[in-house]
Amino acid sequence: MSAVDARLAELGLTLPAVVPPLAAYQPAVQSGVYVYTSGQLPMVDGKLPVTGKVGGEVTAEEAKELARTCALNALAAVKSVTGDLDRIARVVKVVGFVASAADFTGQPGVINGASELLGEVLGDKGVHARSAVGVAVLPLDSPVEVEIQVELTEA
Repeated sequence: MSAVDARLAELGLTLPAVVPPLAAYQPAVQSGVYVYTSGQLPMVDGKLPVTGKVGGEVTAEEAKELARTCALNALAAVKSVTGDLDRIARVVKVVGFVASAADFTGQPGVINGASELLGEVLGDKGVHARSAVGVAVLPLDSPVEVEIQVELTEA
């Protein structure tokens, strides 16, 4: 068992199967020592557990948990390309999108769910640059979507 897999188990987390693409894209691609994930929705067993706008039908606390799920799905996408999460040298960038009610301004707090999960799982390697963006709507009426870029160690 890899160190990252052991850490996931210690946290009581299971890396899910990679979420199949909803359109014409790949869940993750590698270019040199970088892996870029496509935007990951908070899918669990092929379904969105919650839909709607954050600050409307979805609370900020619920959305933060959904962002954690997005980050876990992103790690699964990275592993599908690398075969081993221990190859992650660091998470370089996280971009989070929050489907927001017109007056909702707590996007950074929502995307903290993804950032905190990456830190819990990867330690210092999970520290990253980040953007948290409010948007009108996301695919399938998802409240959140997260993409990550990671740098790999040399194989």
